[in-house]
Amino acid sequence: MSPYQAASTNAQLRLFALLAAHGMPAVEADDLVAALEAGAQCEVVELGCMAPASRGAVFADGWDGGVTAVSEALVGIADREWVRRGGRSAGAAELALHIADVRQRERAALVRLEAYVRETVLPPTHPYTTERRRVLEALGEAGGLCTARTRDSDGDVMVCTLDAGHYDPDDKPSFKDGEPAGWHKAGASIWNDLGAACIPHAAV
Repeated sequence: MSPYQAASTNAQLRLFALLAAHGMPAVEADDLVAALEAGAQCEVVELGCMAPASRGAVFADGWDGGVTAVSEALVGIADREWVRRGGRSAGAAELALHIADVRQRERAALVRLEAYVRETVLPPTHPYTTERRRVLEALGEAGGLCTARTRDSDGDVMVCTLDAGHYDPDDKPSFKDGEPAGWHKAGASIWNDLGAACIPHAAV
């Protein structure tokens, strides 16, 4: 049952977050979810008298008896929960605390991850390389880099690794694998904005 319980909790979290985002008071949200929970638990009653006729009367009697037993158990659960919660679901109070706890742990995990990337992953990367650009993008610090893109012979997208504003079509490279001068560069590849597969830096 645990996967279904987890799915139910996640669904409640999303529903409460959605209702809160639309300004519904916590009390009203609790009443709504509690009513839905009770209604869902009682839906099994509709399975009564729906036993396959081909299985015979004895099977039908057993089917109806099972439905009745399960129905009574679910209604009892709904009644007890309703009374225990004072007529309201666990919703706004318990789930709000759960959401806050989850968000706090997520923030702490992100802080640790950022620190690791900044202190361990970033330093070994070389300036003006695709590896460094990817790390800077992950840190949200690639805003000062060129946005020009092109595709290599294999169809893979390459993004310029130089600083924004470097491009000068008249400043041509001295040779293919040398300094890019005013052209774009990614690894050993250089290009200008005139290629059919290129996205100029000014387009973004």
